[in-house]
Amino acid sequence: MLNGEDYDTLALLENRSIANYRHLLDGIDLLAIDEAQNIPQIGSILKLIVDEIPGISVLASGSSSFDLLNKTGEPLVGRSTQFLLTPFSQREIAQIETPFETRQNLEARLIYGSYPEVVMMENYERKTDYLRDIVGAYLLKDILAIDGLKNSSKMRDLLRLIAFQLGSEVSYDELGKQLSMSKTTVEKYLDLLEKVFVIYRLGAYSRNLRKEVTKAGKWYFYDNGIRNAIIGAFSPLAIRQDVGALWENYIIGERRKANFNEGLHKEFYFWRTYDKQEIDLIEENPNNLTALEFKWGNKMPTVPKVFQEAYPHVEFHVVNRENYLEFV
Repeated sequence: MLNGEDYDTLALLENRSIANYRHLLDGIDLLAIDEAQNIPQIGSILKLIVDEIPGISVLASGSSSFDLLNKTGEPLVGRSTQFLLTPFSQREIAQIETPFETRQNLEARLIYGSYPEVVMMENYERKTDYLRDIVGAYLLKDILAIDGLKNSSKMRDLLRLIAFQLGSEVSYDELGKQLSMSKTTVEKYLDLLEKVFVIYRLGAYSRNLRKEVTKAGKWYFYDNGIRNAIIGAFSPLAIRQDVGALWENYIIGERRKANFNEGLHKEFYFWRTYDKQEIDLIEENPNNLTALEFKWGNKMPTVPKVFQEAYPHVEFHVVNRENYLEFV
């Protein structure tokens, strides 16, 4: 186990020779390197190790995912597999809590999210402090480390606007006007935020029906707790105006976690027509199409008529507090 922030690790790996690496790694089956993005020429080093030391496996991880991908990418083409480590999924958490505790903890999931440290903390003040520290000290580190990107205040303001528009369609022109930025810069910043796994975009689903919206996009957060920390909103659900958006962000996030963890290769969209008929989530894979509508309350809407006529074989489900565990 090596750490890329440790000078001894840098010194050990600096001599890029086969003889050096064979000496260092004699008898080692698994080499793990954390914060690997801090090691100069890490991609070439890993390529040499994997190519020249029979039977060794290497696990390279890093908090700066964007940087790690850039520095390991090309030399390791055909030699590596990437894993996305999301916050805990409810399926993982279910291994350490009872169904009763799961029901009790649902509000905490919506407010504080599912980062491993947060899940294991019992005190809500500690959860809040931890999330604020993450946002204040670490969240933008990946992005601000990229050459030529120095305006952290604009990035934070953009994230706040996205947080307040959670689950709503986003206009890049409108965001640009509010932030005194060009549309191109807004798109660049959003792209970077997506690449470092803070937010992600859902596009509109369409098979070219004239009434369907095709170019719109919605943005969601990988974790509810990060979203709430960005806007400083940790109030109980009973006095919040954004419960529906939090519920939508949470369930979509859980569906995406299952997709990543199980290698399902689904594509995710929302659906809306110009006359405001809509469905929260469309999941598409080669074999079937699934439509999901999310309701925090007890409403049980039916599938929009236009959608049913256009896609008669789709599976349609309403996900609420009573049945959500079937869908996460």
